[in-house]
Amino acid sequence: MKKIILSAIVLVLGLALSSQNHSLRPGLSYEVGKAKHLSSGQEASATNSSGITTPNILKNSYIPDIVNIGTSANVFSYGWGGGQRSLLCSNQNLGIVSNLHRMGGLLDPGGYSGDLGYDISTNQGLTWTLMNEFYTGFDPYFPARYPQHGIYNPPGNTDPDQAYIAFFAPGLDGSNDPGGWGGYIYGRTLIGDLTNTTVHQTSSNPPTGLCQYIPDGFTVTPSGDFWAVDYNNNLMINNTWLQQLIISNGHWNAAQEDYWLSQEIWPCSTYQANLPACARVEFSPDGQYGYIVVLTDNGNVGISTGKSLYPIFWRSSNYGQSWEGPIEVPLAGEDGIYGVKNFLDIEELEELFDPVPAPDEILFTTAYDFDLTVDSEGNPNIAVVVGITAEVPYSIITERSSESGYLFMAPFILSSTEKGIAGSWQGYALGRLQSFRGFYDGTNEDIYEDNRIQIARDHEGKKLFIAWLDTDTMVSSANDNPDIWARGYCTESHRLTYNIGTLLDEPQNMTFLSEATFDAQLFALANEVIFDDQQSYPTYILPMVYQSFEYHDPNAEVQYKYIQNAFFYKQQFLLGPPPPGIGENENLLADVSAIVPNPARVAATFSVTMREPAVANISITHVTGQMVQQHSLRLVGGSNTVNLDVQDLKSGLYLCSVEVGGKTFTRKLMVH
Repeated sequence: MKKIILSAIVLVLGLALSSQNHSLRPGLSYEVGKAKHLSSGQEASATNSSGITTPNILKNSYIPDIVNIGTSANVFSYGWGGGQRSLLCSNQNLGIVSNLHRMGGLLDPGGYSGDLGYDISTNQGLTWTLMNEFYTGFDPYFPARYPQHGIYNPPGNTDPDQAYIAFFAPGLDGSNDPGGWGGYIYGRTLIGDLTNTTVHQTSSNPPTGLCQYIPDGFTVTPSGDFWAVDYNNNLMINNTWLQQLIISNGHWNAAQEDYWLSQEIWPCSTYQANLPACARVEFSPDGQYGYIVVLTDNGNVGISTGKSLYPIFWRSSNYGQSWEGPIEVPLAGEDGIYGVKNFLDIEELEELFDPVPAPDEILFTTAYDFDLTVDSEGNPNIAVVVGITAEVPYSIITERSSESGYLFMAPFILSSTEKGIAGSWQGYALGRLQSFRGFYDGTNEDIYEDNRIQIARDHEGKKLFIAWLDTDTMVSSANDNPDIWARGYCTESHRLTYNIGTLLDEPQNMTFLSEATFDAQLFALANEVIFDDQQSYPTYILPMVYQSFEYHDPNAEVQYKYIQNAFFYKQQFLLGPPPPGIGENENLLADVSAIVPNPARVAATFSVTMREPAVANISITHVTGQMVQQHSLRLVGGSNTVNLDVQDLKSGLYLCSVEVGGKTFTRKLMVH
């Protein structure tokens, strides 16, 4: 009798779960996760039809400088579909910023894409030494792919040349895939002497159950040890996910100044043997607390089982000597995160549901990539895009809200205050997204990129910075011409930064009006930011690199571009007025509205709110930098309506700027 009752309960629960999503309106657009890597021989040509070129626009003091650094034979150093690993690293104490990549391209004529090198600055990104090659993969044939790295500074060292770069990359030795994947390449190189480099190689052994593929997570701890996380995936037998993680731990031997490698296989059970979407590993600034996180579904979160992705983590509190887990982080349901369940307002929910369910009944899901850092208190912080699950399992709704104009998703920081235990997680929406996924080849949808969200901390681990890619819908309907957006989060006050340009509670466009506008492809954010307290108003500099390549062709040569002075003021974390120099003319120019209609054909209007009468300079500039109109108007205190005659302008995107006494507001205008 008990068995019959239990079966009935299970049946009822199953029916309840299957009907959780019944109220979604039909026909909503969505995306699903895809294979994150190309096959070993699939580096083929692709083109993008958008054809938008990078504008050259006059800069103001808050626009970053773009510096050409190294080159590669193609774009695959930085990966596709969530390839943002440990690509760019920095060290506050030594002033180091390093960019590790595959070789080739303009600065390495005839160079081989299976070789590895790095670009490095030892003065916080001001000047660079380029194309420092330390690994050759052709003879003997062991080409490197998708490299990662970290910086190890030995105790007491203050000389950048005496620090090490620890590197880790999959290699093509065919041990897990005939002619393809299976090998790892790892070692270290002394920054001041490229000849002082160690290289080790290890292969898969499928008969024993070790099937190395392409590690997702990688980090270097303060003690010099490295950790890497891979999926135990048998490519020899139908690409079979063995529901296990391969944990590679490189132990630093100070006497030999080199690594020895140990590997463990951890159980990682997933619902219906679905491969996790993404994995990361990170340790606290002192190295005591470590976390390994994957995005998947293990069947232990009832409302999400068989439907949605959520973070699952393992935790170490003793420098990685032992680990506990797996531990789920529910996003949805009664145990879900409040900030996640309530980031959409009722008007937006009415566009998705009929009728609108209670927040605890909505299926929330992560997207397909994320990033991880650990703060000064040893708490995990996850940067990830969160949205609503569509009818298809493990999909995310990509419909655009007619109410808000944004997608029904947001970049989040999921932050724990108690080492990740249940009930300690908070979710903070950092803004809203205009676009989600961009494809770089109309015939091969495996070559794509989402928002590429990443997180960095200051050296102490008290200030965190999250950055992601998003494309303005006026430029493209897909995320294939992105800018970099960013926001800071204080782990002590739980405050987010405000926007330096608008002084509003919103994220900041870090590349708009720079050379990177609409072209910050496949960017990487360093693991740490650089805190400069020598200025009158201390700043946090965000080291970032993006790739420039012809017509978005992944097989074209790549020019890496370093964003030199993207920053946040320390005071942007605080309530109250901004630092002097940012809002010093606020007493005159208060606000500039959006332009309507937009797009416009003949005429458009917008309003300018003034606190006092003053003369305003109004200009319209094409994104290529050509000024097409300029006017001076005397405005009164209060609201002023400005009329624009655009009937003689060519179709395209323009920037309309209003300047009063040195303070400028810029709004976008599309003419068609």
